[in-house]
Parts: sequence; structure tokens; C-alpha cells
Amino acid sequence: MTFDPQRLLRDLFATAIAAAHPRQVLADHLPADRSGRVIVIGAGKAAAAMAEVIEQEWQGEVSGLVVTRYEHGADCRKIEVVEAAHPVPDDAGERVARRVLELVSNLSEDDRVIFLLSGGGSSLLALPAEGISLQDKQAINKALLKSGATIGEMNCVRKHLSAIKGGRLAKACWPATVYTYAISDVPGDEATVIASGPTVGDPTTSAEALAILARYEIDIPANVRAWLQDPRSETVKPGDPVLARSHFQLIASPQQSLDAAAAKAEAAGLPVLILGDLEGESRDVAKVHAGIARQVQLHGQPIKPPCVILSGGETTVTVRGNGRGGRNAEFLLSLTESLKGLPGVYALAGDTDGIDGSEDNAGAIMTPYSHARAGIKGLSARDELDDNNGYGYFAALDELIVTGPTRTNVNDFRAILIVGAVDAPLAAAPEPAFARDKV
Repeated sequence: MTFDPQRLLRDLFATAIAAAHPRQVLADHLPADRSGRVIVIGAGKAAAAMAEVIEQEWQGEVSGLVVTRYEHGADCRKIEVVEAAHPVPDDAGERVARRVLELVSNLSEDDRVIFLLSGGGSSLLALPAEGISLQDKQAINKALLKSGATIGEMNCVRKHLSAIKGGRLAKACWPATVYTYAISDVPGDEATVIASGPTVGDPTTSAEALAILARYEIDIPANVRAWLQDPRSETVKPGDPVLARSHFQLIASPQQSLDAAAAKAEAAGLPVLILGDLEGESRDVAKVHAGIARQVQLHGQPIKPPCVILSGGETTVTVRGNGRGGRNAEFLLSLTESLKGLPGVYALAGDTDGIDGSEDNAGAIMTPYSHARAGIKGLSARDELDDNNGYGYFAALDELIVTGPTRTNVNDFRAILIVGAVDAPLAAAPEPAFARDKV
């Protein structure tokens, strides 16, 4: 069996992204009756690409408005596409959220609304609740992003500080029929968590939001605390009559992308171990992956090499340093430090939206030579990890993966390729030409 390890890993990543792209997954889920007037609204990193599919597939009158991240737009002719900031909301997101609410106000039972939802929608469709400013939400969002809070915890807080999330958008559309088509970027694919669930009932409470802020020691101004203690801050709950005409359909999930990548690897003759959707600190999740990779390489357990280990989900980073890098670069940096050049082990970690955190890369790739090459350059994986500088570490090795915006999002994708027995230890093995060329 012969293959280029880095090429294979990149192919698996591309396969995972393609499996979740709107052009592959949306059309088959649309209503059978595609005639008549429809109002299209949407939010998320895939919103513009999803809107393109609606324009191609809908046979009746189409109009509407969607918001996506900057540089994630598309050339739509009937549906307006607005770009705004992510992961911290900005004025553009607030303005478009107000316009979306205006667009769906005063509808009748005869109206149909299609809501296109994907990861990032929570920040992009940002309309603060009564008495709360955008600056308040920005400050709290930044603090949550640095705290290590899970996506579910962050979205619980966001929902209770919002005038549009937590089922409130469905309430605004009532009594129209609402079809929500969602691409999941969250572990467990919970409808209430994807982009903070604007069209579904929310079981979380304002008291829970306050508890989360307290747990992560996030200071909040008096007006925010007062709002969260006000009964009006509660979201729309499951079973509320205003949700009776709101329908939710999941059209793509992280598991579908993992399955597609697994099929690609198996077609190349490589058995696959899928670990599933994972949460936790990026550096700690990496240590678990390193332990599994080491057991596979040295003992052939729980799967024999050559093989591929896949996982997805959304890890978190508690920011302690001043370096650059998202959770995928942090994962790989911790993996590199844990494995220290274990022969025969290659890895890729990337965000399927093409943007790792707020950087310009999707992720990075690690080879058995990364640790040694970094040492030659005077870089310590341990020191760079302390500074949260995964981007800088892999940029110095020319091992960043840059895809540009993919216009979909099923969260993180991680693949570890273990090629099997290596005759000589890395220290004694000749460095391959591709590695020498990059030093």
C-alpha cells in the first residue's frame, strides 16, 4: 500500500467539507410543492450558499434576506445577502437582525417562510434584548470565548440576552408556516443549540444563564443582571402555541462528514476508528488522541495500523497567552508536544468553515518531523502552547492549511493517520526532502 500521507489527510478534509455543502444536502429536503410565494431568511456561515440553492430550486416567487460572515457571501439575484462579523457581533449584524424581524412581521396563515440556519448564526443575527446594548453583548461574548465555556453554555447566555433567538424568531413569524433547514455545528446536533435556536423552543432558563456567567467569573453590568432577573428575559419554551407551525429539519451534521471521510479512507484500504463528536479543552482532547495513537502504533490496539482515527465536535480554548491560533491549531500543537515526533504518525485538524477561530487558516497539519523541525528553528511546542500560539508554530513550519471560506460549517474535523511500523527511530531516520526544503 503506497500513498502520500499529507495528500491523503487533505483529501479526507476536503471530502468532509463537500459532504456538508448546501449544494449537496439542501435540495432534497425542500417541500414537494415549490410553487407560490416564499420569504427566505437565514443566518450562518452557510446562509449565502444555502440561499443560492433556494433560488435554483424554488419555482415560485422568491424574496428575502440572509446574513453570513464577512467573505462568505454568494452571488444571489433574488435573496439579499448581507455580511457581518463573527464570532463577536457588530453593528451590521444588529441592523440585519432588525430587518429580518420587520420582514416576517404581520404575516398570515397563508404565508410560508424558509429559514436557512447554520453555525455562526448566533453571532451574525445579533439583536440585543430590551435595555441591553450591542456593546454589552460584545463584551460578554468576548469574555465567554476566552473563558473555555462550551458552545451550549455560550448559546444559553446569548439566547437570554437576545430579542430574536431562543424561539423568538418563530414567535415573530406566527401564524405563518416556517420551515427551518439547519446545518449542525454542535455536538449532539441539538436544535436548541444550533445558532441559539431562533425557531425552536428553548428549555434553558435565565437563571441558568446567570449561573454560567458566575461559573466563569464573567463580570456583567447592572442592566444585564437586571434583565436576566426579569421574567421577560425568558425564551419561548417547548410546547408554546406559537411554535405549532414551525418545522425543523437537520440537513447536514458532523457525523455525516465523518462517515464520508471514513468511506474515502476505507476506499484507500485503510480501516477507520471514529471517535465521534467531542468537547473539552483542545489541549486535553489532543492528549487523549495522542494516547490512542501511541497505543495503535506501538501495540496495534484498539485497531491495527495502517489506519485512520477520525473525530469531530467543538473543543474550547481557555486563552492564557498572547499568541495567535484557533482551537484546531491548539489541538495540533498539544498533539505535537504529546507525541514528540512519534514515527509514522501524521495528523490534520481543521474547521470545516475554513476559518480556525479568527485567523485566515482552516487549521494545520502535523507530520512525524514537525517536532524536530520546530526545534531546529528554536521553537518549543510547550512554550508556544503556553502562549496559545498554534498559528505561529505551524506558520513557521509552513504547515498551515488555508482553504478560504468553504460556505458550510459542521465544526471541527480531525484525522490522525498512523502508517504502521517504522524500522528506525526518528532521530536516526533521514529527514525527507520535503521537510528539509521547508526548514
